[in-house]
Amino acid sequence: METTETPAPIPAEPEAPVGKADTPAGRPPGGKQEGTVLNVFSHGMLVLWAFMVVMPLVWAVMTSFKDDRSIFDSPWSLPDKLHFENWARAWTDANMSDYFLNTVLVVGGSLIGTLVLGSMAAYVLARFDFPGNRFIYYLFVGGMSFPIMLALVPLFYVVNNMGLLNTIHGLILVYIAYSLPFTVFFLTAFFRSLPTSVAEAAFVDGASHSRTFFQIMLPMARPGLISVGIFNFLGQWNQYMLPTVLNTDPDKRVLTQGLVQLAASQGYKGDWSGLFAGLVMAMLPVLAAYIVFQRQVVQGLTAGALK
Repeated sequence: METTETPAPIPAEPEAPVGKADTPAGRPPGGKQEGTVLNVFSHGMLVLWAFMVVMPLVWAVMTSFKDDRSIFDSPWSLPDKLHFENWARAWTDANMSDYFLNTVLVVGGSLIGTLVLGSMAAYVLARFDFPGNRFIYYLFVGGMSFPIMLALVPLFYVVNNMGLLNTIHGLILVYIAYSLPFTVFFLTAFFRSLPTSVAEAAFVDGASHSRTFFQIMLPMARPGLISVGIFNFLGQWNQYMLPTVLNTDPDKRVLTQGLVQLAASQGYKGDWSGLFAGLVMAMLPVLAAYIVFQRQVVQGLTAGALK
């Protein structure tokens, strides 16, 4: 009886050592290094940009506390002492107090009117469908691209015929009309991103359209209102062309006109310290507003793009 010989087992091949190149990886080996280089470059550019923006502001504030001789002898050194008389001289002798008050009245009134009228128009354009909706919206968008230089001469005659030339309330109305296109464009996209279920629930409960807007939708749009309010505040506070044409009364000049007048008059006297003090006075409210509301500005800019 023949037996079947069992074949000898085949020896297993030795396992090859696993190298780094054979292991699966989620990203190339040099990805981390490239990302580090990119981060260093981007942070370096941000630091450079911050230095270019902050240094002129710091230098202007520092120069406003120097005397005229120190400004030219050592422009980059710290002041030997704080010359607060520069600020007092600019506030009283150069009438910066009157210019500041006129600017607060004009910008405050125009900002409130722009936000109220702009939010109402944007809400209607964003939430209601009616014939001519898109046409009116594109009219506002087109108003953003219309150069103000082309409208100065007809605007002067219109304001003059209405008896609003050289008046605070006339300048407020012009500022509102000037700022409405951007406000409506910005808030229309923001109102479209808000949930409709809240407004529908208010309508079911018997709320009117005006009550739903002022008590429900407008508080929900607070980040967008703050953002567009900051942008309008910056533009209206620094506006120079419109008040120069429409506000020629010396007693009703705004801050930008006052700074030009201060530069023209103090330049011949050599009062550069008073000029820098007036410049810092005009700059501080804008800087303070952005520092206080910077979080709301970022939230308003991003909230309109998210749903």
